[in-house]
Amino acid sequence: MIRKIIKIDEEKCTGCGICAEACHEGAISIVDGKAKLTREDYCDGLGDCLPTCPTGAISFEEREAPAYNEAAVLASKREPPAENLPCGCPGTQARAIRRDDAVSDSVSVPSRLSQWPVQIKLAPVNAPYFDGAHLLVAADCTAYAYGNFHNDFIKTRVTLIGCPKLDAVDYSEKLTRIISGNDIKDVTVVRMEVPCCGGIENAVKTALKQSNKSIPCSVITVTTNGRIKD
Repeated sequence: MIRKIIKIDEEKCTGCGICAEACHEGAISIVDGKAKLTREDYCDGLGDCLPTCPTGAISFEEREAPAYNEAAVLASKREPPAENLPCGCPGTQARAIRRDDAVSDSVSVPSRLSQWPVQIKLAPVNAPYFDGAHLLVAADCTAYAYGNFHNDFIKTRVTLIGCPKLDAVDYSEKLTRIISGNDIKDVTVVRMEVPCCGGIENAVKTALKQSNKSIPCSVITVTTNGRIKD
């Protein structure tokens, strides 16, 4: 049948994998470092992936393609999630990080980060480290402004970061999926005092509301001179 379906320009594609994460139907995969429409029958032609592509590599076209198979998509969603993200980049592969509390000779202040990736857009929604997690959702700038960020905030928490001003995405949708699908014990939001940083606080509060879960949430504000605001 002739229908509207997405088209991916491989020359523009950088293989970042954001489109594969945005495609709720699972029609896109990263193959040999490039995004591919691997399941044409999974593509509903609505284009959730289009606005997420940072290079404009995705567009619509009308051509001969299999009909959208909603039953197959729903069946695929019931399968256990893959351990890694669809993105082929090693920097986005999910993994836990085990650290020795002892300070090494070459590192005076050890990292307290316990998992990877940390970017909200890249984090897999069903990663095992979310089970029983104390979740930290932080604005990008907070770790640079507040000197003891690792010890005061990252330690003992699973960390997610983002910038509501520069990232053209609604964090609340992804955070809702993470909170709804995992046993999150509590959420700590660390934001800057600047007004635009309120977007990350609002995203968390919206996600908590949409998840229909009663989870403790605290908000901590960091000033631009690196202090905790009273």
